[in-house]
Amino acid sequence: MRVYADHGATTPVDPRVVQAMVPYFGEKFGNASSVHAWGQEAREAVDQARELVAAAVGALPQEIVFTSGATEADNFAVIGAALANEQRGKHIITTPIEHHAVLEPCRFLQSRGFEVTFLPVDRFGRVDPDDVRAALRPQTVLVSVMHANNEIGTIQPVETIGRLVRERGVLMHSDAAQTLGILPVDVDALSVDLLSMSAHKRYGPKGVGALYVRRGTPLARLQHGGSHERNRRAGTENVPGIVGFGEAVRIAGEVMAEEATRLRALRDRLAATLAAIPGARRNGHPEAGLPGMVNVSFEGADSESLLLALDLRGVAASSGSACTSGSLEPSHVLAAIGLPVEAAEGTVRFSLGRGTTDAEVHYLQQVIPEIVAQVRVRPAPRR
Repeated sequence: MRVYADHGATTPVDPRVVQAMVPYFGEKFGNASSVHAWGQEAREAVDQARELVAAAVGALPQEIVFTSGATEADNFAVIGAALANEQRGKHIITTPIEHHAVLEPCRFLQSRGFEVTFLPVDRFGRVDPDDVRAALRPQTVLVSVMHANNEIGTIQPVETIGRLVRERGVLMHSDAAQTLGILPVDVDALSVDLLSMSAHKRYGPKGVGALYVRRGTPLARLQHGGSHERNRRAGTENVPGIVGFGEAVRIAGEVMAEEATRLRALRDRLAATLAAIPGARRNGHPEAGLPGMVNVSFEGADSESLLLALDLRGVAASSGSACTSGSLEPSHVLAAIGLPVEAAEGTVRFSLGRGTTDAEVHYLQQVIPEIVAQVRVRPAPRR
């Protein structure tokens, strides 16, 4: 049996999404900025997708800026907000468990004279809203806290953080790449001014995402050129990708509640089996976690050997973020929650998805304990 248990890295494109995209690779090939019929046909498709994405997060269509993905959206939000507000101050607040698409822009800004406060998280990976309140200063221009962590699945109290940040008149950004279409996401309920989204995490195409920008939010452009995306982001729109993004979001909204319930049940079954393995430790919040994600550290094993053995048995999983899969450094997320290096090196993330079946989870329950036992008796691979 082959089991894809790495939906946190990417998801297969839904056939209905492919079907919606295909015409825009061929007969409907127009540039959405052109004034003729071909261009207006493409413009209409982009506008319809914008409405679908906006509706999914409770926004207005004109508040959605299409990007090349969540990484660009994160960069746009963090750097764009900082540069547009640097006359007010040069202080940013974030957490050490953010995706690198937030952490690296923050480090870039540090090299340009900004000060960044990295708030601690507890052993479950949650930031305390009181710590955010205490860190706010008159010079703070942005707070960025992800909606849910991409490695351990912990959901952050963004609603509470967003409210207190708004009371101080500071901009609030959240990365929702892992939650859009999985959990309810409403920009007003979250009190965010900026929200990053991704298509390929939700059965849409790669290479397209979006940034929600609340009306009136000052944001410096990062891409200069034409007046695309309401003069926010220069560059010809990826019409097929945008159409696919809109359709993927529409489908996700229809099945989200039912899928969340189903995935939680599958996740809990798998987590119970893994927790019963001697020397296993589950990482992440036991209650406030993504429905389909299980992150476990296996004492005495190493993730590279585990992943190779799993692959040989037909199972796809990961040791953390796909964006850092080539790194030999321990996960920054696991380090931030206080996990010892030895435990972090034996960590695997299993992320279930829409296509995951009962039979597949049963297979995982059978093979994972066997593989952990096998790997523990082998020497760790040389680095």
